[in-house]
Amino acid sequence: MRLGFTTGSCAAAASKAAVYMLLTGKEKSRISITTPKGIVFDAELVDISRSETEVSCAVIKDGGDDPDVTTGAHIFSTVSLLPEKGEAYVEIVGGIGVGVVTAPGLDQKVGEAAINHVPRDMIKKEVLELCSLCDYKGGIRVEISVPEGEALASKTFNPRLGIKGGISILGTSGIVEPMSSQALLDTIRVELRQKKALGYSVAAVSPGNYGLDFMKESFGYDLDKSVKCSNFIGDTIDMAYELGFRKMLITGHIGKLIKVSGGIMNTHSREGDCRMELLAAAAVKNGASLDVVSKILDATVTEEGIRLIEEDGRRQETMDYILERILFFLEKRAGEGMEIGCILYSKMFGLLSKSRNADQLLAEAKEQGR
Repeated sequence: MRLGFTTGSCAAAASKAAVYMLLTGKEKSRISITTPKGIVFDAELVDISRSETEVSCAVIKDGGDDPDVTTGAHIFSTVSLLPEKGEAYVEIVGGIGVGVVTAPGLDQKVGEAAINHVPRDMIKKEVLELCSLCDYKGGIRVEISVPEGEALASKTFNPRLGIKGGISILGTSGIVEPMSSQALLDTIRVELRQKKALGYSVAAVSPGNYGLDFMKESFGYDLDKSVKCSNFIGDTIDMAYELGFRKMLITGHIGKLIKVSGGIMNTHSREGDCRMELLAAAAVKNGASLDVVSKILDATVTEEGIRLIEEDGRRQETMDYILERILFFLEKRAGEGMEIGCILYSKMFGLLSKSRNADQLLAEAKEQGR
C-alpha cells in the first residue's frame, strides 16, 4: 500500500522551498526533504507567491492509502526576514486554519499554535540548513497556515482536546502508514495526558459513544467526557498507568467488552472476535440449556444472545459472571497498582452488571469533570 506524508512533512517542505526562493531569488517547483523515518519526500509546490521581502507556497497533503481527513489540504508556509542577531534563527507561528492550544497536557503550551515539536524541529532543520548554505545570519519568520483547516478540524479529535480554530500540524516519523493504528494510540495518549494535567484522578474510559443516552439517563454521566479508547483496551490501561493514573472506570456495551472476558485486549474483529462463543460459554457456566446455547451460537449479535438467556431465566447470573471475567483480565493487565471498575450495558436491556466500586469511581469521575 502507498505511504503518505504528514502535515508536518508538508509544512517542512513548503518552508524549505519558500526560504530557498526568498534567499536566492529563484523560483522552485519541487523540493525534497528527508523525513525523520529516513524516507525522502519529493514535494510539488503550488500557489507560489513571491516578493522581495516575503515568499509563500503550499504543498498539498497526500495521506497515501490511509483514510486521512487532511488529504488534499493545502499546507502553506509564508516566510519573511527578521533582524540579525549574529546567527540564523527561526520563529514559527500558526496562521489561518492551524489550531491554537487552549487546554493543558498537549504537545504545545496553552496559547501556542498546534504545531507539534517534531514538525517544528523539521522546519527549523530545513530552514537553518538553507541559511547556512546562503550564508544568511538573520532570522526567518515561518507562518504555517491551512485554508481548509478550520472546516477539517471538526472531523478530527481537536475540538475534544481543546485545540480551537483549525487542525494540528503533526507527525513523529514524517510519513503516514496506511491503516496504521499509531495515530489512534497517539490520540488516546494525548487525551489521557491532558486529563492528568487537569488533575483528574480517575481515568474514565469508553470504547466510544455507543450508549451515550443510557449513561446520561441512568447515571447522569456524559459519556462524551470519557477518553475514547476505541478497540485498544489493553494499550489504554498501559498508557494510563504510565501517566500516573491509579484508578480507571471502563464503561461499554456488551458487544465490545465481552471480548475482554476472553482475555482479548484489542477488540477489533481482525484481532479476535468470539463474542457469541464467549456468551455461550458464560451461559453454559450458569446453567443454560443446550438448546439455548445452540441458539446463542447461531445468533449474530450479542443483544439477541442476551435475549435468549433472558428467556431462559439466567440473565443476571450470566452477566455477573461475564463482568467477573472482564474484571479478571482488566486487573491482570493493570497489575496491583491500579483500581479498575466496569459498567456493562446493552441497548436492549440497559444495565447488565457493574463492579462493586463502579458507583464510587463514577462519582469521582463526574466530580472531576465539572
